[in-house]
Amino acid sequence: MAPQNEQNKISATVRTEFGKGSARRARREGQVPAVLYGHKTEPRHLLLGALDFAAILRHAGTNALLTLDIEGEEQLALPKQIDVHPLTRIIEHTDLLVVKKGEKVIVEIAVLVTGDAAPGTLVTTDADFIEIEVEATKIPEEFELSIAGVEAGTQFTAADITLPDGAELISDPETLLVNIIEAPTEADLETEEEEAPEGEAAEDAAKAAEEE
Repeated sequence: MAPQNEQNKISATVRTEFGKGSARRARREGQVPAVLYGHKTEPRHLLLGALDFAAILRHAGTNALLTLDIEGEEQLALPKQIDVHPLTRIIEHTDLLVVKKGEKVIVEIAVLVTGDAAPGTLVTTDADFIEIEVEATKIPEEFELSIAGVEAGTQFTAADITLPDGAELISDPETLLVNIIEAPTEADLETEEEEAPEGEAAEDAAKAAEEE
């Protein structure tokens, strides 16, 4: 749950050519087309180094706070949307949101479940992220939720996550993250298998009745 302690600096150049053709050329040259907007400023079209940008995302995640060096001008920004090619996994485009120092932003943070629940339990995950409002310089990379030794009948909700100082939970506090129940026994599974044909027969009979 460690916050991003260092700002990820990346060089950016102002994009002067537009259109699909120029975007393809930029990607072939190892650059990612980007649009920087927010705080009632005019959108700025930029190019980022693809390798540097990908390295930052791998290290700090998609909520990485960037320090853009736009031809000598520094600007804090947060990735708002990242378009990745489904086959090549190349970053094709990104939208960046202008951020001011001390400003709070709303972000989705992944919840990583760790540990093993008590023997004889079954763990189901309903949600793997929560939404919080937090200062842009203190965005956690992820939250860890330990279920080590937890007994059946236990549920964890968004309210159970410990947030950084000054952060506020935006998700519904009752959002179910993890549910721990008793694992079904062999007898339970056999009973389900025996009841299944009867259930199917009842459905077939109901359909037949409707058709008549």
